[in-house]
Amino acid sequence: MQMQFPLAEAPDEISLEKGRKLFAGETEFLKGVVAMNGLPGADRMEVCFAGRSNVGKSSLINALTGTKGIARASNTPGRTQEINFFTQGPDLYLVDLPGYGYANAPLAVVEKWQKLLKQYLSGRQNLRRAFVLIDSRHGVKKVDEDIMKLLDSAAVTFQCVMTKADKVKDKDRAKVLEQVRGALARHPAAYPEIVLTSSEKGDGIPTLRSIIAGL
Repeated sequence: MQMQFPLAEAPDEISLEKGRKLFAGETEFLKGVVAMNGLPGADRMEVCFAGRSNVGKSSLINALTGTKGIARASNTPGRTQEINFFTQGPDLYLVDLPGYGYANAPLAVVEKWQKLLKQYLSGRQNLRRAFVLIDSRHGVKKVDEDIMKLLDSAAVTFQCVMTKADKVKDKDRAKVLEQVRGALARHPAAYPEIVLTSSEKGDGIPTLRSIIAGL
């Protein structure tokens, strides 16, 4: 019986090269958006990255693009308060969504972010896939379930990317993976494959590049 939500296999040489070429192009910060009327034109393919605060979202985007500091990494939860758009060469937008699960942000600010997030996910036709980042040390939390439900209702396919895989021992990782697979099984919009990554070590980065290039 095939495992539900297996780990993504290493891509073949052709797929690897497609991913390398896509991310060899220049990465530039385009704009930070705080309202729907500020979105750039839907003139190219788009993928977005969602994750609760401190999951390693900025570090992952920096590792993907090979551009140190293009997305600002911070130890302060909720630093990303806008939808940040990056151009990746001439054909792709990378979108960094506001971190969620920010205990220290004022309620009114959190509600404003959530409203913008819902509007963006529901109304962006060129959005091909969302990548939901889950910390390999902690697994799926309630706030992660909330964003997954939002993606279900918006009918946006999302793929789970496990971050900080180098911080977890193999025996502990197996237990967390079991929990994550159980959580994903409850969401119809979940893509049936998990990507295991470490931004620090570079593990899984070529695989994720190839997945994006394949879209």
